[in-house]
Amino acid sequence: MAKLTSFTFISLNGFYKGPQENIDWHQHGGEEADYSAKSLKSNSILLFGRVTYEMMKSFWPSQMAYDGFPEVAEGMNKAEKLVVSKSLETAGWQNTKIIKANLIEEITQLKQFGEKNITLLGSGKVLEQLAAANLIDEYQIMIDPVFVGGGTPIIDHLNNNIILELKDCKTFKSGTILLNYLPKLK
Repeated sequence: MAKLTSFTFISLNGFYKGPQENIDWHQHGGEEADYSAKSLKSNSILLFGRVTYEMMKSFWPSQMAYDGFPEVAEGMNKAEKLVVSKSLETAGWQNTKIIKANLIEEITQLKQFGEKNITLLGSGKVLEQLAAANLIDEYQIMIDPVFVGGGTPIIDHLNNNIILELKDCKTFKSGTILLNYLPKLK
């Protein structure tokens, strides 16, 4: 059975996107880039919502990405990717398939019968749906040492509480903290 991990970076005041949906406050320095490169070597399927996907697609294939973060760029571009979108007709980024409908059903099938783990990157609306369906096996939350002047919370709408227990944490020299949580079984 495959595992579904959610990876989201947030500000200290709990936003994963700033007021104009910007993420330019996120620190992606040396240690954070090394962590990303190492994570991409796990050969997980990367899962995105359309907005996050389009942002990633506009950056990671670029020369700027290869110049600044060569290992991460190579990993992102080679990775198998899924994008959840009702509006996209074509993916436009190598190794990408589109999930147009039945997100919960599709991910449930991939978890039950897939050989590769899945990593959801950002994608707050998709995260909310998968969390509400209890499909997330691990939450990785990277907290940047910054307060932003408003934005979108990591999860904004839930009908039930999700109780988590800390698996481990890592502190980067930049002050960024990575928290790994598992859903607590009731």
